[in-house]
Order: sequence, then C-alpha cells, then structure tokens
Amino acid sequence: MAGRQEEVGEDVHSYVLVTGANGGLGYAICCRLIDEFIRTRSSFHSLRLIITTRDKLKSHDTIARLKDHIFRTRKQHKVHEKTPLVAKIYLQAEQADLCRLQSVQALSRKLLHSLPKLDTIILNAGHGGFTGLDWPLAIWSILTNFPHSVTYPTYKTSDIGSTTAPQTSHDTSSDAREAPSLGSIFCSNVFGHYMLVHGIVPLLSNSSATPGRIVWISSLEAYDSTFSSTDIQGLQSPSAYESSKRLTDILALSSTLPATQPFVRAFLPLPSGHRTPKQYVTQPGICATNILPLHWLLMYVVAAAFYFARWIGSPWHTVSAYAGACAPVWLALASQEELDEVEEKDGAGKWGSGVSSQGEDQVFRTEVQGWGVGGRVGDDIGLPKNRRPREVVDLNEKAREDFEVLGRECWQNMERLREKWDNILKDEDD
Repeated sequence: MAGRQEEVGEDVHSYVLVTGANGGLGYAICCRLIDEFIRTRSSFHSLRLIITTRDKLKSHDTIARLKDHIFRTRKQHKVHEKTPLVAKIYLQAEQADLCRLQSVQALSRKLLHSLPKLDTIILNAGHGGFTGLDWPLAIWSILTNFPHSVTYPTYKTSDIGSTTAPQTSHDTSSDAREAPSLGSIFCSNVFGHYMLVHGIVPLLSNSSATPGRIVWISSLEAYDSTFSSTDIQGLQSPSAYESSKRLTDILALSSTLPATQPFVRAFLPLPSGHRTPKQYVTQPGICATNILPLHWLLMYVVAAAFYFARWIGSPWHTVSAYAGACAPVWLALASQEELDEVEEKDGAGKWGSGVSSQGEDQVFRTEVQGWGVGGRVGDDIGLPKNRRPREVVDLNEKAREDFEVLGRECWQNMERLREKWDNILKDEDD
C-alpha cells in the first residue's frame, strides 16, 4: 500500500489514465486511487485522473459518480476540498473504443496535445466474451475440487472466432484490398491498449522525476494451456479471454529481457533524452463482477462461494472490485525507489490483489507458468500452496529459457501486427 509522502519535489502533479472506468474493476480502481491519493498526499500534490469510456453518456455518468465519491471520501476524513493539507483531485473524461483502432488513434492524438505528461496508464478495459457455463463440468468441479475450482475455473464457455466490426472502408469495399481480421477479445484486452500506449509514448517518457508506468491488468486465469504463439489473437481458441491474459503476462514480463529489446524499442520509440517507461502486470484476484453473464440470483450464490473460499484459506478471493483494485493502485502510487528495490531483490513479477481470511487487502506476488514469481529459478520453492495452481511445477532452466523465446516471438508478432495496422490506417486517412 502507498505510504504517506510529505516531501515536496518538483514532480507533485500526477497524471493517471484508467481505461474502461465506467464500471466493475475500472471504476473501483478510480475510487481507490482517489482514496489512497487523498490519504497519502498533502496539499502540495494534485492528481489529474483521466478516465476513458466508450461514449459520452458513460463518461458523464462516471464523472458524476466519481465526484460523489470524492465528496464522501472527504466527508469521511472530515475535510473540505479547500482545507489545507488536502490533495487536489481533478477529473477528465475521454472516449475511446478499443475495438476501433481509429478511435484509439484519435484519443492518442488528443492526449498528446492536451497533457504535459502521463505518469501512469492502467490498462483495464476489455471484455470476457463469455456466453455462460458448462454446467455439468462446473457442478462437478465445485463439488470435487473446491476452492481450487473457483480460483482457477475451466468451465466457462465463450464464442470462438469473434472479430471486431470493420476497421476501415477497405473492409467493406469489394474492390479494395482486404484488411486482416482482428479478434474482438484480443483487440479489446490487448491490441487496442498496445496501439494506445505506442501512440502516447512521449507523454509516458516526459516525467522529469521518474519513468512513466504502464500497468497491464491480467488475470489468475492466464493459463499457459490456452495460448498459442501461432494464434496470438485467440481466433481459434475456445478460451480467447484466458489466451489474451496469458499474452498480457508474456508481453509485460518479457519486456526487459535481452531477446525482446529490438521489438520493445520499436513499440516504445523514445524522443532523445527521455526515459523508457516501465511495464508492470497485475491481477485483481477473484472478483464478483458482471464479466460473466449470469442471472442476478446466481451472482449472490457465486459471491457466497467466493466468501466461503476466502474463509477456508484462499488469499485470492477479493470478491469486491474495490479490494481487487489494491494491486494496480499500489503500482500507480508506490515510489519508484520502492518498486525498483523489490524487483532488484526478487525479480520482475506479476502483482496480485489478495486478502487475508479476515478480508484485509494485501498485495502478493503471483506465480506465472514459465516465469515463476520473479523469473529466477528456485524463487518459487516454498511458495504457499494456496497461492499456486495445482498443476504448476517449480520453475526450471528450460522453462525459463522457453519463456524468453516465447516472449521474443510474441513481441515480434505484435510489432508486425502494429506496423501492418499503422500502414492500413495511414492509407485510410490519406
């Protein structure tokens, strides 16, 4: 958790962007970010929180709810917005549809002209594409393998091969060249964010004090078995959501490895003298949100199962989106010295929101297949069993080497796809 920082430096104005902020985890991240900023910063500091939603109606509604939240938070702390020693919060709403790349590029251009810098971008927006549950498998798994089955579920069903709407006029023109298909879940969860970050790199590298931070939101369900490097969009996968989260892990955790650097540098082209943004990955634990289309009565049953799993020892059942926001908000507000010290000691890792059996919010390292907890062989030995998937084995040298090879392949494929779409969209503008 972020601690109080009373010192006054040259960089006291923080700019944080959260995508997909109108509900669920995204809205909770905004609320928690506001709460922690007010609690830990003095009047010398200010936060400009930029939120993105798909349309203006959602933006207006979200801003109104966040203003109410700010009022309640200050009332709870018994302070007025003009009281000395109270951090200042400013809200800014923008619109972008991550499944429409022209919309993403328009937002990038607008931000470049309207912001002086961006300290952190939290890449939260996306969707699951789930259609329901495989009920016989779900019931059997829960009865025979609880709480593991509600921590690492394998019984969700989803569409296969779902693609975005046409991106350009070329897509619908019979005499124009055909633009490649884009998987809708891949685009909303990964590629739309990838294009957005590439477009605003100057803002993320413009801070004079510390490098900007790119915080990817992944999941506990980022299973290695659901991902194929020959199908990074998950178009042929029955688990496109899980595939997209596995890709998120691979990109973030391999972003500093020597094998990926040619592609990472192309993704993050830096102006002369600017600092390279740092990439982090986090997961929110298991939250009871509406990402899965279930009847509202079943949602109460699901929440009850999650609370029971927590009560018997699961550290990952955060249940509430606010608790799930713990790790990404910590990454946004922690000092760079603290983050660098942890990674120097334990290696780069996937940060997870967790809870104690009493519901106290905590941040834990999350084990990743092929990477372990910090990319170092032997570090995952002795990790508590309730924080590990049962099928995961201790990291070995071969798995670690294979992960770096896979990271290079994924970064190469992502850069090829980005360059292809940059050219297509440029031709469309011309």
